[in-house]
Amino acid sequence: MGINFDVSRPKARSSINMTTKFHTIGLIGKPHHQGTNQTLKRLHHWLTMQGFEVLVEERVAAELGPNIEAVDLLEIGARCDLAIVVGGDGNMLGAARVLARFDLGVIGVNRGNLGFLTDLPPDAFEEALAKVLDGEFDTEHRFLLEAEVYRHGMLKASNTAVNEAVLHPGKIAHMIEFEVYIDDQFMYSQRADGMIVSTPTGSTAYALSAGGAILTPNLQALILVPMFPHTLSCRPIVVDACSTIKMVVSPDNGENLEVSCDGHVHLAVLPGDEIIVRRSSERLRLIHPKGHNYFHVLRTKLGWGSKLF
Repeated sequence: MGINFDVSRPKARSSINMTTKFHTIGLIGKPHHQGTNQTLKRLHHWLTMQGFEVLVEERVAAELGPNIEAVDLLEIGARCDLAIVVGGDGNMLGAARVLARFDLGVIGVNRGNLGFLTDLPPDAFEEALAKVLDGEFDTEHRFLLEAEVYRHGMLKASNTAVNEAVLHPGKIAHMIEFEVYIDDQFMYSQRADGMIVSTPTGSTAYALSAGGAILTPNLQALILVPMFPHTLSCRPIVVDACSTIKMVVSPDNGENLEVSCDGHVHLAVLPGDEIIVRRSSERLRLIHPKGHNYFHVLRTKLGWGSKLF
């Protein structure tokens, strides 16, 4: 059964509780996804009926019907106090890499699988979101990574990552050779399928699948996880988040290497290139419903055992 959305004029802005921290709200979601579209429509209707100014990211705005103010992510960052991302962690990561440069809160409605970064349920978000909009929420800052590729001393490409920056072969899996330096101190040379440099946020993502440890979000640390290393004694290592990671690709490697940022952005790498990964100055401001518990999230998402007594 379809949902009947009232298209009457929204209430005046003066109807908003003036003690609220949010006035203009941006909606972001996965395009061409039926479940996401339904949730976005409900959100838009629910928010406008309470008098909030609502902007919708242009990739999904056309699917929500007429009388929608469509803008790009940069304008959401510049004009909004809060961004609501509907989808899975992948959608949150894509939005976060842009929105982290702005001082606005970001909260997620989970339409994906695990959803470590998306707290609100898609079919019953109203109660929890109403409390958040009334000022009952917890704030958490997550730092990002900056990944840069240098060729003959010149910067060739760069981008940011919320989860991880990964050095790996291109389309065909094979071993590559590279050296790793921490703050310009040689750590080791490596023959492996690649190297994951992960934030605490990303430690429950690709790095976890590759055998890395889980880092709690409050840690100021990075974890380096080699992917299928040829040396069996090579294990993940945790370093201070202020460290600068340098990976120097052996000139003997074949071509078609790359650095992937969150699996979304790909930077081309050639033999002999240097990859610098360091903490970015940008931070993502995550908003959680009051009482958010990280270990409850881990138990729920990873199927850990509950209390015995």
